[in-house]
Amino acid sequence: AERLLVIVAQGIDPVDAEKQRRREAVDLAFSNYADLFTRSCKREGWRRLVERSIRLYLKPTFGMKALPAITKIDVVSVLDQMPPKQVANRRNVFAVMRRLFRWAVSRGDIDRNPMEGMETPPPVKPRERWLKDGELRHIWNAAPECHRCFGPIVRLLIVTGQRREEVSGMHWQELSRSERLWTLPGSRTKNGEPNSIPLNDLAIAELDREARGERWPRKGRVFATASGAGFTGYAKGKVKLDSLIEERCEEPLEAWRLHDLRRTLATNFQRLGVRFEVTEAVLNHVGGSRAGVAGIYQRHDWKDEKRQALDAWNDHLATVLSESGETT
Repeated sequence: AERLLVIVAQGIDPVDAEKQRRREAVDLAFSNYADLFTRSCKREGWRRLVERSIRLYLKPTFGMKALPAITKIDVVSVLDQMPPKQVANRRNVFAVMRRLFRWAVSRGDIDRNPMEGMETPPPVKPRERWLKDGELRHIWNAAPECHRCFGPIVRLLIVTGQRREEVSGMHWQELSRSERLWTLPGSRTKNGEPNSIPLNDLAIAELDREARGERWPRKGRVFATASGAGFTGYAKGKVKLDSLIEERCEEPLEAWRLHDLRRTLATNFQRLGVRFEVTEAVLNHVGGSRAGVAGIYQRHDWKDEKRQALDAWNDHLATVLSESGETT
């Protein structure tokens, strides 16, 4: 009753006040609102990042707290709880929170963004690691002895230079054996831009094995687990792969990551004399030669040049692999 008198004294309609209170308790409770925000995310890669950040870091901290009640101190506490070494992870979680609160402001669900004035966490120091020819050979030969999905995924990462999620999430309807082409939709790329990746002989051979012949399925995942879900066991697969290589070589490879295979392709393209613009096109980078005015007015798709580059990479890999007596 006392609260009602205060509301009336302030000239606020009690009915409207109660509606707002209920809305904040349900619709604007962070956990519920975060689910709404996630459903609004269209690009697959971004949506996965949003889902992971919310599940692991934001919901455990904010819970059912009303969105308008979240303060800058609350936001900082999320970042402070993350290990300092997780530089990329901190930046990703920061980006998800910033986008969520900006979206809430744009919809009129909150009046003020609690992250106003906050500086983005420092960027990750660029990695320089790339795999030498002998290292690629060890990885290629050991890969098939890992998980039935992980092995061919690693090999396709080597021969195509595409991102981990793009390869592991590959669908048969994206692939054409007759055209020897992989058409990657923008909904599955990091930057939202579609990409066409010519398939060289080594890529075709891997996909033939997955299809158990030259007649590829018309739909469905290329790499599916027993339950039909997409493959996510990268960490276990990488541990197994490193262990196999160490057993064979009697010493481990210098520390490397799956993403280093993209840098390896780019480095070898340079060795093979491939133009920088073609490398950017294969990797689907929007920066560098494809940024700014150049990206707006220079619309050549480099289709033929990309195929020539990936065929040259195929020939180089075949030579490297033949030194161990294995090219398939």
